[in-house]
Amino acid sequence: MPSLFDPFALKGVTIRNRIAVSPMCQYMAKDGFLNEWHQVHYATLARGGAGLVVVEATAVSPEGRITPSDVGLWSDAHVEGFASVAKAIKDAGAVPGIQIGHAGRKASANRPWEGDDHIPSDDPRGWRTIAPSAIPFGGDLAKVPEAMTQDDIARVRDNFVAAAERAREAGFEWLVLHFAHGYLGQSFLSAYSNQREDEYGGSVENRGRFLVETLAAVRKVWPEHLPLTARLGVIEFDGRDEETLSESIELLRRLKGEGLDLVDVSIGFSTPSAQVPWGPNFMLPVAERVRKETGLPGGTSWFISDPRQADAFIREGKLDLVFLGRPMLENPNWPYAAARKLGVDRAAWATLAAPYAHWLDRYRAA
Repeated sequence: MPSLFDPFALKGVTIRNRIAVSPMCQYMAKDGFLNEWHQVHYATLARGGAGLVVVEATAVSPEGRITPSDVGLWSDAHVEGFASVAKAIKDAGAVPGIQIGHAGRKASANRPWEGDDHIPSDDPRGWRTIAPSAIPFGGDLAKVPEAMTQDDIARVRDNFVAAAERAREAGFEWLVLHFAHGYLGQSFLSAYSNQREDEYGGSVENRGRFLVETLAAVRKVWPEHLPLTARLGVIEFDGRDEETLSESIELLRRLKGEGLDLVDVSIGFSTPSAQVPWGPNFMLPVAERVRKETGLPGGTSWFISDPRQADAFIREGKLDLVFLGRPMLENPNWPYAAARKLGVDRAAWATLAAPYAHWLDRYRAA
């Protein structure tokens, strides 16, 4: 079995190790444009030694932003900034990835440290929200979205396709469709947010239709030799876990048939009443089952931080990739530290920028 520091090949892309940086919103953009913050942030993460660095949730349209400070790829004018970031990631030895999505009924919100709630309707910073049905998420995100027409559905699907084309033009080599966390893709799948009576609602086949059609449309424009992946919320922790997980596995099999190459297993976050069992590695059993029953390569995140455990998950065939978020923010050189802890000297040198590795390795005892 491979280990944490063995390469991982998918389609025509080879990642130098099994460590991936999860997409983490920075909420530092203006009108969707990347800036110096993003340039430094992503270059730093890549120089730290991760094999794959996925740029944060990138809106496919202005209305698809979570907050006014989200990044976006809804116009050709955005491509230049993303190309610069993709190049910085690649120059540091990592594969540049990007996650594209639409926030749906959770859009038009304040940044987390500024309330994490919906912007009031009379505030010019906000905008109308859309969703499969006119059902609010609840809690601090209480704005009632407009139910999408079939024309809306087709328009948003086309927005995903256009954003994927721009991501390709910018030089990204790994694409993630954001179908998790209560955003638009997840909202179609979830019965909490989808009570439609047409072909996009009702059965799990119908509720998954938007996701399947969107992935299939993106697959036509995304190069076949580059991985097309998705982050999917497969479980809600709402007391109906087996039903939801079984439905998600059924959907993933359909997505696989349309060209999905890998799944990042995550949480639905479709209801504020969910009882998520926060704790170390709590999503591992779920991800392991999804990987086994779909036959898709897979990974997950959520409180994975110990190098020995991460290595064991790969060696035991439970995961193909370990996605790290907060551990990489706490220590962008986590891969180097993990290699030292695991006694993998050559990998430590191979996954950290030489000017850092030289001094850190030379003076270990200092």
